[in-house]
Amino acid sequence: MARPTSAIIHADALRHNLSQVRQRSPHSRVMAVVKADGYGHGLERVARALGGADAFGVAALSDAERLRAGGLSQPIVLLSGFNEPADIARMRELAVDTVIHHQSQLEMLEQADAGEPLACWLKLDTGMHRLGFQPEAAHDAYARLRRLTHVVGPVRLLNHFASSDEFDSAQTREQLRLFNEITADLPGERSLANSAAILGWPQSHGDWVRAGGALYGISVVDGRTGADFGLRPAMTLATRLISVNRVRGGERIGYSATWECPEDMDVGVAAIGYGDGYPRHAPAGTPVLVGGQRAQVIGRVSMDLMTIDLRGIPEARVGDPVTLWGPDLPVETIADAAGTIGYELTCSITRRVRFVEA
Repeated sequence: MARPTSAIIHADALRHNLSQVRQRSPHSRVMAVVKADGYGHGLERVARALGGADAFGVAALSDAERLRAGGLSQPIVLLSGFNEPADIARMRELAVDTVIHHQSQLEMLEQADAGEPLACWLKLDTGMHRLGFQPEAAHDAYARLRRLTHVVGPVRLLNHFASSDEFDSAQTREQLRLFNEITADLPGERSLANSAAILGWPQSHGDWVRAGGALYGISVVDGRTGADFGLRPAMTLATRLISVNRVRGGERIGYSATWECPEDMDVGVAAIGYGDGYPRHAPAGTPVLVGGQRAQVIGRVSMDLMTIDLRGIPEARVGDPVTLWGPDLPVETIADAAGTIGYELTCSITRRVRFVEA
């Protein structure tokens, strides 16, 4: 094996996290959101591990095709719905539910040939202002769906929270109030809670919860990791040292010479970079583990390599394991240093990284 960089996927952590979601929302069914190739963990691998979920949520019809080809029989929900009339026939073939969020989708569905009935989820915009029908258009859209003989009833109802990662958010309270007001006289199952709302807004759980990042052990709550909520990281990103060099004080490290050695010191070189999906903008001081001991990135992360301050690990040698994130180094810590969220980091892992299921 020429390159030692690997993403180790912990199937037991995925199953544990699904169990935690069920414990937090005992009266709801769980839609496991596996979009973006299972948040970068591998779609089919994740779906097999989460086989106990009540449904899967995807963002692309091609993901539904992969799940069905992999033998998964659970309901699949296309979270952004279809884009053109030809998609409707394919969804029927695959038995995929669709979200309806726009007038153009309603019109395509009304013009579609009669065929196998479709299950539809009507999305309402209660404040996210991204996808969904405005409150004043909700009842008309619902009635139009109910009139179609090729739509399975009753229609399910959902929205999306903008600020549910803030557990005292006035916006989330208002979105809850507005959704309940709009849908008070509409029959059908409700789905409001994303991962953050599962963790911090129990009053939003409804008939279905849509668990995404929580299933992968990742938190988007500021200052808190998945472990703070009883979740386990589902990915360890790891590599090895391929060089250890003695560098004199005053010498500079890496591209653009952005980091100066304050003294004579050992500098490790690890076989990972932004070509593997590690963030190029992770600054000097971002933590890593070398042989299980804490160290830090120095200099700029390059395409294939990063440099590491080994002053606190004098015994470090070529071949020692380097952990970029995992159970002992939360991905949220790296994301915070890089000015992003853990979701982006796991979704960014590239094809040259070797995936291993633990």
